[in-house]
Amino acid sequence: MIRSILIDDEQHCIDRLSTLLQRRHAGTVEILGVFNNAEEGEKAIRSLNPDLVFLDIQIADTTAFDLLRRIGHPSFEIIFTTAYDSYAVDAFRFSAIDYLLKPIDAEQLDEALKKLEKQQLGGEAARRLDVLLHNMEVMQGPSRRICLPVMNGLVFIQVGDIIRCQAEANYTIIFLQDKQKITISKTLGEFEHLLEHANFFRVHNSHLVNLAYIKNYHKGKGGFLTMTDQSQVEVSTRRKEEFLRRLNSL
Repeated sequence: MIRSILIDDEQHCIDRLSTLLQRRHAGTVEILGVFNNAEEGEKAIRSLNPDLVFLDIQIADTTAFDLLRRIGHPSFEIIFTTAYDSYAVDAFRFSAIDYLLKPIDAEQLDEALKKLEKQQLGGEAARRLDVLLHNMEVMQGPSRRICLPVMNGLVFIQVGDIIRCQAEANYTIIFLQDKQKITISKTLGEFEHLLEHANFFRVHNSHLVNLAYIKNYHKGKGGFLTMTDQSQVEVSTRRKEEFLRRLNSL
């Protein structure tokens, strides 16, 4: 059973989330308490030691991030809630921490809890929160970090250290600047979506490249790239025109 608390300053939002949890997840999620302000929520976190906190991003004059900084290194998982659909979406994607858009959709809640059940509760919560808070401060540029699931847990890497990503069936191999290779059980399409605003371009069905690491482009029907690690990557014919436009805009 996942022991949870809800922190939100809007009662109708608490009512909606409580109802969904009781109707759809009564067998897996226990609600220890609901709290309408940051101070009471912080006290509850310290005293109740929950496994999971549903946390509104803006609680009156306090942000969720202010509250979490006061807590320090949490041992609990977090699912943020927000009324703003553009609120730092990339920061959440990169940190592998979920957020739910208000009014909370039942299926999105189901999906968030399903992902949570696959993780070891609290095992990497503090590190993922560190990634999120770091990315909130540096929303642009290569210093952003990314949290990736591997066989034995999670790895945390700088986005700017990724040279390219290569599809391998339903897996993706990530090639890093230090010559490390990391295999992740996510499709290349998922990484394309994740990295679309981080100076990456999908030049081929099987290749997503960091434009900062292109050494040369060699002309041809589609042509091919030489990357700074000396790897060669084919550019598909149908992506060539868009790719060249993107290069010219750099």
